[in-house]
Amino acid sequence: MPGVGETVHDTARDRVGQVMGHVGPYVQLRPLAGGREWDAHPNHLRALTPSELLSALVAEANARSRQPR
Repeated sequence: MPGVGETVHDTARDRVGQVMGHVGPYVQLRPLAGGREWDAHPNHLRALTPSELLSALVAEANARSRQPR
């Protein structure tokens, strides 16, 4: 089971999230840009490769830069 703070891919929802905690049999994930958490089953989570993590962080930074200020 991934630890709090790790970034993982939820294969059931095809989303990347940061582990915020564990509740019962589920892992609570939050989008990298913040927002609403969701529950994921640990069997549907996989660790990101270093290049996948970098790509996810760059995509999040690019999305943030397009937001009106």
